[in-house]
Amino acid sequence: MAPLKKKRRSAGRQAKNSQLRKIVIALAALFIIALASTFFYFYKRIFSPNLVLETGESSWIYIKSTDTFEDVVNELNSKKMLLNQETFIWMARFSDYDKKVKPGRYRIKPGMNNRELVNLLKSGAQEPLRITLQALRYPEQIAGKIGNLLEADSAEIIEKLSDKTFITAFGLSKESALGLFLPDTYTFYWNTPTDSFLVFMGKVYNEFWTPDRRKQAEDLKLNRREVITLASIVQQESNKAEEWPIIAGVYLNRLRRGMKLQADPTVKYAAGMHDMRRVKGILSTDSPYNTYKVHGLPPGPIYLASGKCIDAVLSANSHGFLFFCANPDKAGYHSFAKTWTEHQINARKYWRSLDARGIK
Repeated sequence: MAPLKKKRRSAGRQAKNSQLRKIVIALAALFIIALASTFFYFYKRIFSPNLVLETGESSWIYIKSTDTFEDVVNELNSKKMLLNQETFIWMARFSDYDKKVKPGRYRIKPGMNNRELVNLLKSGAQEPLRITLQALRYPEQIAGKIGNLLEADSAEIIEKLSDKTFITAFGLSKESALGLFLPDTYTFYWNTPTDSFLVFMGKVYNEFWTPDRRKQAEDLKLNRREVITLASIVQQESNKAEEWPIIAGVYLNRLRRGMKLQADPTVKYAAGMHDMRRVKGILSTDSPYNTYKVHGLPPGPIYLASGKCIDAVLSANSHGFLFFCANPDKAGYHSFAKTWTEHQINARKYWRSLDARGIK
C-alpha cells in the first residue's frame, strides 16, 4: 500500500504545481498587460499629436516676459490649439517647464505632440523678426510700428526719446529724436524690451557716425543733428540719389549767405500736407519747420534720412547754385540756377507744365 500513497502524493503535488504555474502565468500576463497599458498611456501623452491649427498651417504664440505657465496654457487655449489640455500640462510638469517659462514668439506647427511643443517652449528657440524702418516722418510712427511688432511698449519708446539725458548722448534733442534711426531692415526677437531696442539703435547710430563722418560734418560747420536734418530735406526734394550732393550744395550755399532755405518739403511737413505739388497756399503756415518763414534749419529731421543721403550731404558738391525747381523735360530731375532771374525762367516753365496737366 505504501507505493500507492506515494503515487497519490506525487499526483497532488503535480496538480498544485500546475495550478501555481497557471496563477504565475496569469499574473505575468496581467503584469504585461498593465505594463503595456501604462506604456501606451504615457506614449499617447508624450508622442500623440496634440495640436490642431484651424488654417492647417503654422501659427504663432506670444509669451510675454511677465507670463506664467498658466498664461501659456491660456494662450494656447485662446487660439484653440490644444486637443487635450490635461496631457500638455502633464508633459510640461514632467519636464519642469511649468517652473520656468521663457518669453518669446514661437512657431507652432500642425500635428506637434506634447513632447515637441514643450521642448520648443522650454528651449526658448523662438524665431526672430525682420523689421524694416523706412519712409517715416515722426518718432511716434517708429514707436507705433515697434510696439505692434515687438513686446517693447510704444509709449515707453516715446518717453525714452523725450528723456534729455538719453537723447543728448547722441547729439540729438527731443525734436530731432527721429535722427537716431537709420533706415534699414533689422532683426529682433519679439520679446525685445524698450531699453534693449533703443540701445541697439543707438549702437547702430554710433557705428554710423565714424570719426571720418564727424570730421566731414565739422568741415561743413554742422553738427550731427544739423546734417541729419538737412539730409531729410534733401531726400524729400528728390528721389534721384545722383542729385542729392547738388541739392545739398544749394542749401549749404543759402545757409552760408544767411538766406532762408525756402524748402518745399519743410512747409508741407509743417502743414501736414505731404503730397501737395504746389505750396503757395500753405506758405504762411506758422511753424519752426516752415523754412519759408524762419531762417536756418528746422529743429529736427522731417523724414527718416538714409545713410546714403547723409553721406551725400557730407560730400555735398561745391558750386554756385542758389535755386532749383523741377525740370518738366526730365521727370524726377531738377533745373538748377545761380541767379533769381534764371530761376524764375525755370520755375515758369515748370508751372506751365503743371497747368497743362491740370495740376493745382
